[in-house]
Amino acid sequence: MTSTMTGGVFWAVAVALAAMVAYILVSALRRVPAESNSAEADLAVYRDQMAEIARDLQRGTIGPEEAERLRAEVGKRVIEADKTLKAGSVAGGRTPTGAFAAVIVAVVVAGGAAAYWGLGAPGYPDMALEPRLAALDDGIRNRPSQEAELARQGRSRDAALDARLATELAAVTDPEALRARFTQRFEAGNLQEAVRVQERALALAGDTASSQDHALMALALVVEAQGYVSPEAELQVKQSLTLDVTNEISRYLVGEMFLQGGRYDYAFKFWRPIAESGNPESPFVQQVRDEIADVAELAGIRYAPPADAGSGPSAGDVAAAAEMTPEERQAMIEGMVAQLSDRLATEGGDVEEWNRLIRSLAILERLDEAQKIYDEAKAKFEGRPAELSFLRLAAVETGLNP
Repeated sequence: MTSTMTGGVFWAVAVALAAMVAYILVSALRRVPAESNSAEADLAVYRDQMAEIARDLQRGTIGPEEAERLRAEVGKRVIEADKTLKAGSVAGGRTPTGAFAAVIVAVVVAGGAAAYWGLGAPGYPDMALEPRLAALDDGIRNRPSQEAELARQGRSRDAALDARLATELAAVTDPEALRARFTQRFEAGNLQEAVRVQERALALAGDTASSQDHALMALALVVEAQGYVSPEAELQVKQSLTLDVTNEISRYLVGEMFLQGGRYDYAFKFWRPIAESGNPESPFVQQVRDEIADVAELAGIRYAPPADAGSGPSAGDVAAAAEMTPEERQAMIEGMVAQLSDRLATEGGDVEEWNRLIRSLAILERLDEAQKIYDEAKAKFEGRPAELSFLRLAAVETGLNP
């Protein structure tokens, strides 16, 4: 017997199961007692209560006034039950079980089939978990190269610039000069040159290249490809983690790679350590903490992310927002954005707060303001490649000019 079903067998089994569920529900509906029967049972209870009141009065456990009050209360219930009983008798004690049964059959059988036809994949063979994961892994292994992705984006590298850079950089042998040039080009958004400069720095360092050197190479490639983690970037990440498995930039990027390939379980595996024990000042750690709950859910993992002491909304803010109208919620968001903007302008803040402000303004479709804030943030974090790359990703993802 094969492990997959033909289309006909699948639909036969599905309809049979739906019909079985509908039959169980209809049978349960028919066993529900009529309203008149319920009223008769209530009247019997009330008669027993009246008798119990009389016995308590005779024993002296209640006084005449209390007995009278209880009789009046039970009497009201008797009148209501009697009305219900008479109404049920007039109607013949029938309930519209036929109509309910028809609705149940329509919803369970016909509605279920229609929902699957629209949301499912009719005719697509079933696939066990292992083949699905193997297909995802194969997709990751065979994903496009850096050059192919840049070409797809319409941003192929300039061959003439590459030739000129090769000549210029061949004469540079000072590692500090290369680091300075990389930072300058990266900050300016000249990513093709930044990539070539870092390639020269790695070639010059050879086996002495650090984990951070490889991480910055990977980061330059990812930013150049507008967030896409290519095989070339993956190679640099692997070399970085071989030298220092705790490198936060590389762990963040390898998680992004697995997210892009649909392997949420692997992304969670790489992100969890830095979410729980990473440097809270690192923008990459903060980004992981913001996203890891969603990643865990996609991976089918129950996970409570670590408490974040950032300046985001409190639990009270979230609860209040849930009860607001869309207009009130919009006003609250704009107020929080204004407060954050004012505080950054007067007191400053970390890169995650600048990132949050840029993304919030983009969500509010205030792109001119977002661009202005992004330009201010670039000036503030000048000379700090990790922070600048974090901001650049935010700019690329929100449609700003990086």
